[in-house]
This record gives sequence, structure tokens and C-alpha cells, in this order.
Amino acid sequence: MQIGPYKLKNQLILAPMAGVTDRPFRLLCRKMGAGMAVSEMVIADPKFWGTRKSKHRLDHTGEPDPRSVQIAGGEPEMLALAAQMNQERGAQIIDINMGCPAKKVCNRAAGSALLKDEPLVASILKAVVEAVDIPVTLKIRTGWDTHHKNALTVARMAEDIGIQALAIHGRTRTCGYSGEAEYDTIAEVKQHISIPVFANGDISTPEKAQFVLNHTQADGLLIGRAAQGRPWIFREIDHFLKTGEHLTPPKASEVGEILLSHLKELHQFYGEHMGTRIARKHVGWYLKSHKEGSDFRKVFNQLDTAEQQIYNITKYFERLSNGEDIAA
Repeated sequence: MQIGPYKLKNQLILAPMAGVTDRPFRLLCRKMGAGMAVSEMVIADPKFWGTRKSKHRLDHTGEPDPRSVQIAGGEPEMLALAAQMNQERGAQIIDINMGCPAKKVCNRAAGSALLKDEPLVASILKAVVEAVDIPVTLKIRTGWDTHHKNALTVARMAEDIGIQALAIHGRTRTCGYSGEAEYDTIAEVKQHISIPVFANGDISTPEKAQFVLNHTQADGLLIGRAAQGRPWIFREIDHFLKTGEHLTPPKASEVGEILLSHLKELHQFYGEHMGTRIARKHVGWYLKSHKEGSDFRKVFNQLDTAEQQIYNITKYFERLSNGEDIAA
């Protein structure tokens, strides 16, 4: 699978998720088998670029090729400027967000809200493609609501303007993340355009990944929420797609090693104060399937030093039975 000059090692991409796909998580998912990892969205408005949050989102130190950065906004000129800035900061692919359903994004006429205004979509795509000399990709939903699905119209427009790959989440904006994703729209789009198409939505098992690829004939898959607390999902799906066989689930000892490494990276990247707080949600995701996890998480969420977090996670996994498989 290829995006512009970049050949990916497999069909699996970590989907961009605000507050989740920071540099430590992207690096971890790449290590666990993702062919590419897309950054958290960077707001196009320059007045936000100097904030602490944006500075972290603009940090791609040590990331392997290709580095894909998602930008979000509703004004063509700002998005073009944001694309140029991110290219200067090391982005090798620019991804435009027209898929986020969050109210705080849509209320600013950005994200999936843009799908209501097709002329504006065209203006944005044209402005960004012309602003940079690296590949530009686009993420959308199937439409605004179930009565207004315009993914095919937007896809054709995007291909004509020069977008080099398209990701489609199988829900409308009004669906949010409720209900089940549908893949018929993605399959229809794939039949009518020649650029790579990536399917997204509810891909949480190797079998589901295979089904979605077969049903849509998509070139690849974006995996988002299913990777939270389970970054090894990429190697599991990759192995299944290549061999038809399941990998043995990771043992408790390996999960503990992965989580400890992740915590240390968060502490280092954000500093102890922010790092320990951001670590709490990740630990919650890692342990959500553990019977013992609920009580432990209540204790863990009261810890406010890196040393305490590392010590308690180490002890927690030491207490698990040797060789126990972690349900995921």
C-alpha cells in the first residue's frame, strides 16, 4: 500500500484521535505493527500554535517515515498555512480532518460539519493541495446524517483536486460513535475512485478486519478506539491477514512490560505533572478487561508521582499469575 512516494509495510493505520495518538502512543503502535500512525489533529488557527498542547502535537522527534499529521479547521487559507507549517516541522503527509463528530469541533464549522458545505470542502482541499509539495490525504464520514450521505460526491471531488488517499468512517456525523458502522458506503466509494481508500469504524478483531477488507475492497484499515490499551492489535490483525491464523495473546508479563514502557515515555514526554495525569486514562484502557482492574484503577488514579505509578503497575503485574493470558 502506497501514499505518494511512501510505501507502507502493511494495510494497518493508527487512526488519529485527539488526546490519544500523541507521540508516545504513535511510536508504541508502530512498534506493535502499525504501518503508519496519524497524529492528533493540529488546529489550523495560528493563535493556538504556541500553546503547550500544540507544541506537544507538533513534536515528531524520532518518528519513523512516513509522518502523517492531521490538521483541522474551516477556513481554506488557515488550513493551507497550517499545512505549510507542519511540512516545515517534519510532516511528510498532511491529513485533513473532515471526520471528527465532536461538538466542539463541529460547532466551529470544522471536522465532519464541513460535509454540509461541498463548495467549502472543494475550496479547502484545493488550498491545502496547492500549499504543500507533500501528499495530502482526507478523512471523512459517510455524510452529515442518514438522509444526507455524500461520501461519494466528496470522494470524487477529492480525487479530482489531488487528494492522494481517502479514509472513510462508516458512520454519519449525527451518528457520533453510536450504533454500528456500515461499510456499504465505503464499498461504493471504492468502486468509483482510483486513489487508495481506507475503511474505519468498529474494527476490533482480526476477523472483523478481514470482513471489512473483503466487503469494501478497501486498500487499508484505520484502527482507532480498539487500539486504546491494546496496541498489540496491529500485530494480531497483520498476522491474521497474512496467515489466517491467530497469534497467541500476550502474557501478563509482556503486557506489563508494554505498559511500563508506555508510562515511562509519557512521563518523559510530558513531564511528571502532566505525564502522570495522562497516564491514568491509558492505564484504565489497558486494565478494563481485568477482573482485578477496577479496584486497582481507583487506587492508581490517586497516585501523582511517576515513581508511585511505576511501582504500583510493576507490583500489579507481579501479582498476576505467571503465564496468564490477558483477555482483550
